[in-house]
Amino acid sequence: MLDVKRLRILREVAARESFSGAADALYLSQSAVSQQVATLEREVGMPLLERTNGGPKLTDAGRTLVDHADAVIARLEEAERELAAIAGLEGGRLRLASFPTASATLVTRAVSDFRERYPGVELQLSEADPEESIPGLKRGEYDLALTFDYPFAPDEPDRDLERRLLIEEQMQVALPPGHRLAKRKAVKLEDLANEDWLTGVSNGSCRLHILTLCRAAGFDPRISFESDDYQVLQGLVSAGVGVTLMPDLALAGRHPEMELRPVSPGSPVRRVWATALAAGSRAPATDAMLDVLDEVGERFTAGPLRAVA
Repeated sequence: MLDVKRLRILREVAARESFSGAADALYLSQSAVSQQVATLEREVGMPLLERTNGGPKLTDAGRTLVDHADAVIARLEEAERELAAIAGLEGGRLRLASFPTASATLVTRAVSDFRERYPGVELQLSEADPEESIPGLKRGEYDLALTFDYPFAPDEPDRDLERRLLIEEQMQVALPPGHRLAKRKAVKLEDLANEDWLTGVSNGSCRLHILTLCRAAGFDPRISFESDDYQVLQGLVSAGVGVTLMPDLALAGRHPEMELRPVSPGSPVRRVWATALAAGSRAPATDAMLDVLDEVGERFTAGPLRAVA
């Protein structure tokens, strides 16, 4: 691999037709310039300069190498400018992954705020549940992921990742209109033991959460329908098909006929995290988005955010 520093020196000598002139321009001694050119000639195995009374002139090999050096150095200078832009949040790219209910609420607000502050950074968003986004984050497919877990099944610590808690959202019982328990201020899960239940699809963490809570209340829920789309679940509940548990973020577009009640004696929670590679392994844009998400999470805690239309 040819040394870029030596290519710069050769180019400067050729441009000035002088070893001393190149040395002055590069703030080097004349002997250092001569030595670097001689080393480069040994590396390529042929003369690059003709030492004439009128000063050094490029040989055919020298001209070929300087032509390529111009292109290489121009690309490196372009890369340096782009790196400076990324460091100053005036360029670069930030790849986000988020689960659907956060995408429609927290992420829409965060993206809007981020673009207003850093319009030069390209944003990309993909939807993925934590089972997919966390491995993707570690493989380098994403720069930042919004994830969730439950206190009864917390995510395992990972020294390669940093997680920031954004919100803790309440899980509420969703009942059909006119349900026999809708008049209560709060509902005990054991009172829903004989109901048809709606859950997320098999093996998903949302489904597991409902199964765990119901079993803790002394029964196995009779599952009638499965969907990972909370809008579908809301429609099914409103149509009288069954009951379920829903987190706050899923209620940004609440179905008007659905009844919601807190769980007694205490509503379960879902924790929402901003997850990124550990500090020192991520770009400045990721740190900037983490700060924006912190602010959005604080605003949500003060008063629920609504989906952006």
